[in-house]
Amino acid sequence: MGKLNTSSSELDFDRPNIEDYLPSGSIQEPHGKLRLRDLLDISPTLTEAAGAIVDDSFTRCFKSNPPEPWNWNIYLFPLWCLGVVVRYGLLFPLRVIVLTIGWIIFLSCYFPVHFLLKGHDKLRKRLERGLVELICSFFVASWTGVVKYHGPRPCMRPKQVFVANHTSMIDFIVLEQMTAFAVIMQKHPGALFLESLGCIWFNRSESKDREIVAKKLREHVHGADNNPLLIFPEGTCVNNHYTVMFKKGAFELGCTVCPIAIKYNKIFVDAFWNSRKQSFTTHLLQLMTSWAVVCDVWYLEPQNLKPGETPIEFAERVRDIISVRAGLRKVPWDGYLKYSRPSPKHRERKQQSFAESILRRLEEK
Repeated sequence: MGKLNTSSSELDFDRPNIEDYLPSGSIQEPHGKLRLRDLLDISPTLTEAAGAIVDDSFTRCFKSNPPEPWNWNIYLFPLWCLGVVVRYGLLFPLRVIVLTIGWIIFLSCYFPVHFLLKGHDKLRKRLERGLVELICSFFVASWTGVVKYHGPRPCMRPKQVFVANHTSMIDFIVLEQMTAFAVIMQKHPGALFLESLGCIWFNRSESKDREIVAKKLREHVHGADNNPLLIFPEGTCVNNHYTVMFKKGAFELGCTVCPIAIKYNKIFVDAFWNSRKQSFTTHLLQLMTSWAVVCDVWYLEPQNLKPGETPIEFAERVRDIISVRAGLRKVPWDGYLKYSRPSPKHRERKQQSFAESILRRLEEK
């Protein structure tokens, strides 16, 4: 019951006050008439529905907040036009050239290393790690990335896993330019070279993948020569204002969990990738035509499962640490709800709760 009360209080804290959105007449009706406020008091379900119509904390996690317009008068508009010319006419072509040079260097070195050093696995893996870090550095340079890293750089050790909040696919690139992580991620075409890092692929629509992935995770974290494992436990991109529930998979491996907090400064561009509205290519073009991508990355103190602590409680404790460090707001939502509809059991529970509240009201009358 304690957990349920906590979740309920978090929801109440984040839920808007419905009365603020009601007309004054609907609250101050004379006695004897049905008021909208009374209708909302019939059941918490109706109140939740009204709150969802007005605003809800789940949708806000995945909203792109457009920047405030500043070119609103005749003095500022010419400066804005000059900025557009510089960004699209000067910076963007230079960045395309930088990224093209990066890909040429990477591909011309990667394939010879991958195919010609088959019998020298340790040397091949070390060179491939360096090449992946190099191409990620070229990507960051193509956005004029200003990334400040805080804390000790991750190193290769067995029985440890790194977890981070997730805003965009560029999170992986920002972290990868410092350390060649192996990641667990949704299957994406065109990323075959990441297999050399020991990356683990999954498909959300395949239920059998979960068992296979869990087995591969355990095998990877216990390997002494494997690259550090990086997991984004939210399972989806959130807009860098909130953190949604962490999946417990990374916290039941029986190893040390190293939190990483990522916070983007939106002064020049919003780094959030809304995959429902834009492709990743469009997202990259948006970054490459901005002035710069500015962010901070904190490598935080490693955490271990405490005696008597469940993996879910462990995940919440780590989420607290990341949220506080990055200045993000926690919400008690499962990010996978973005991809699926509520289950029939969940709907039945809501229907039963609504029916019971109506029956109690009738009995009071």
